[in-house]
Amino acid sequence: MANTPHGGVLKDLFARDLSIRPELLAEAESLSDLSLTERQLCDLELILSGGFSPLEGFLNETDYNGVVNDLRLADGTLFSMPINLDVSEEEIKAIGIVPGKRIVLRDFRDESPLAIITVEDVYKPNKDEEAVKVFRGDPEHPAVKYLFDTVKEFYVGGKVQALNRPNHYDYSGLRHTPAELRAEFNKLGWNRVVAFQTRNPMHRAHRELTVRAARSRQANVLIHPVVGLTKPGDIDHFTRVRVYQALLPRYPNGMALLSLLPLAMRMGGDREAVWHAIIRKNFGATHFIVGRDHAGPGKNSKGVDFYGPYDAQFLVEKYKDELGIEVVPFQMMTYLPDADEYSPKDEVPAGTKTLDISGTELRKRLRLGLPIPEWFSYPEVVKVLRESHPPRVSQGFTIFLTGYHNSGKDAIARALQVTLNQQGGRSVSLLLGETVRSELSSELGFSRSDRHKNIQRIAFVAAELTRSGAAVIAAPIAPFDDSRKHARETVSQAGTFFLVHVATPLEHAEKNDRKGVYARARNGEIKGFTGVDDPYEVPLDADLVVDVSTTSVRTIVHQIVLLLESQGFFGN
Repeated sequence: MANTPHGGVLKDLFARDLSIRPELLAEAESLSDLSLTERQLCDLELILSGGFSPLEGFLNETDYNGVVNDLRLADGTLFSMPINLDVSEEEIKAIGIVPGKRIVLRDFRDESPLAIITVEDVYKPNKDEEAVKVFRGDPEHPAVKYLFDTVKEFYVGGKVQALNRPNHYDYSGLRHTPAELRAEFNKLGWNRVVAFQTRNPMHRAHRELTVRAARSRQANVLIHPVVGLTKPGDIDHFTRVRVYQALLPRYPNGMALLSLLPLAMRMGGDREAVWHAIIRKNFGATHFIVGRDHAGPGKNSKGVDFYGPYDAQFLVEKYKDELGIEVVPFQMMTYLPDADEYSPKDEVPAGTKTLDISGTELRKRLRLGLPIPEWFSYPEVVKVLRESHPPRVSQGFTIFLTGYHNSGKDAIARALQVTLNQQGGRSVSLLLGETVRSELSSELGFSRSDRHKNIQRIAFVAAELTRSGAAVIAAPIAPFDDSRKHARETVSQAGTFFLVHVATPLEHAEKNDRKGVYARARNGEIKGFTGVDDPYEVPLDADLVVDVSTTSVRTIVHQIVLLLESQGFFGN
């Protein structure tokens, strides 16, 4: 079997357990099971395929402590990222998770059985220590937030036995196990392979960089993008894969190969770079490009980098002998218009004219439909990006109006609907609070939890309509801040969300209540009424604050239209 970075063999558990698979499947029918999360599923797939060699399962407490503290398993083998099966106390009790127990691990998407784990131990990690030692502790780091907000309180350690491969219904021909990819390299006669890690689209600079790396090492190029979990807000992997496929013909004939990696990234900077090197060695690469701020999540809200620009290169270089893979330092490439070529920034003479387009600038050009020059990206790549990211004038959005009952938000919503219909270009959907209560949430009451469920239903519908390019106007009372924040988060995954606080004073809303609803609430006929015996939490994150007691509905609608126009939602 193939050598790993640790002097051992590639641990392809699918191949190892093939002969006993019928017995394992039969046993699985009588075992308790655990449904895996998306990240656990990614981790398990790479454990089973050998991508995480030498791991044969999820880390026990001794190995976990060694990785967290010293980047080493208990036997001294280099491994930089803790790979854990996290479970809740409720799951431990319900399943009876104890040492020696055998449990079936199932795919959360279709409940298919993937592996059997033999529990070695169950332990409660020190999350504070893991956050600091593995990810440097900044509470804004996406992995730290995930650790405290999503990861459950206990870890289960134990080796696994393979039952089935996870089902993938996309790009099946581009998904290779380490053994399959090594066999492909052998078939092609590739002895030296430079692996390129990416979670973003590739442009001319990336093509030039990888070609230079291949030429300097007399090697071929493995484009090995991550298609598991990446940083929130990253471009979806479907778009990215189409970009890579469009770019591939731009390489000299036979130089590059595309294969997809089902990795759940942690954005762990230098530690993640070491981890990536181990993975690429397992997949058969002999060289690995480590970029500037490799696998870093950028800056926090104070503008401070989570990692130094070359921390990853330093740490991988430190362990290069153990890793058994040669590091190719990534130098930022810049375009020289006078020479019509790309060059590493540190090799450009002082005073030479250069051109660059940042990721922020690229997103702006896509959003506004502005030109993207061919010196930056190939036309076929830009075409893919424009198809997946149409300009703002073609995108949907949600206007979420919140305020007291009879604050004027319904009148604003109806007037805005008429105005947007007159504008044209999009379908317009109106989700008034009373209508939603009648059609979607008729069984819900007015407890805090029921109010939250109602807002989440509105957010779900709004997100789906927004994704399809519609203009959505929602006008619930939405009195609680956490519900509004969840709604913003839900809709923002599909498009742009604007929160408009209709800050009409309670006294005005009550004084002009012709239906007498407030009077009934004051008399105790209606319980849990916002502003009377239930609170309204004033939004501090509204995109626009309006008040019908001081401003006409017509003027408020115009303010909302101006807000939309300023964000590029209407054409010139």
